[in-house]
Amino acid sequence: MVHRRSVNEQELVFGVHGALWGNAMTWWDHDTGSIWSQPTGEAIAGPRKGETVELLPSTFTTWGAWVEAHPDTLALAVEAGVTSFDLEEFFIVTDFGAQSVAYPVEAIQERGVINDEIETSAGDLLPVAVVADPSDPQLWAVFSRQLDDRVLELTIEGTLLVDSETGTTWDPVRGIALDGPLAGEVLDHLPALTSFPDDYPTFWPDGEVWQP
Repeated sequence: MVHRRSVNEQELVFGVHGALWGNAMTWWDHDTGSIWSQPTGEAIAGPRKGETVELLPSTFTTWGAWVEAHPDTLALAVEAGVTSFDLEEFFIVTDFGAQSVAYPVEAIQERGVINDEIETSAGDLLPVAVVADPSDPQLWAVFSRQLDDRVLELTIEGTLLVDSETGTTWDPVRGIALDGPLAGEVLDHLPALTSFPDDYPTFWPDGEVWQP
């Protein structure tokens, strides 16, 4: 997960605190020494308690799957072991202020795309698409289905996303319209994160788990 490291236009410098909270990493900020929760981006102790940093779009996947989709990627070369995490073990979590919803990865992979609506802090319903790439189950994304004044209903056909109204085909990873009446349009990539199912209630006690 990736957060914007500024609060009220002040840039913060973070370090790893070392302790876990809810089985997840915590940080400390060099300015006040406040302790922050990695999944929620919220300060849980110290002078900044209650403040949050903004979650940005990112993904958890394999290096091979990432390079296949983004062949021009530059990466920091560091020695690292092979992770034991399997994406199928996780939930994909969305939280837009008023409602948190967790989507089991296996359910996303089975369907290819889940069309849903999530309440935001402004009281609006945000139409979202939670997508698994049919050509590689380790790649996923969350997009807004709102495009100007229309809301798309998306399905998977072969290896592509298709909106049922216009028949436009879309890249399931980048959200770019490839062919059809909407060719060249781009869906907004929304922030989401992965969570172990057992840890989800710790950080989002009022959160929901998506059901078919």
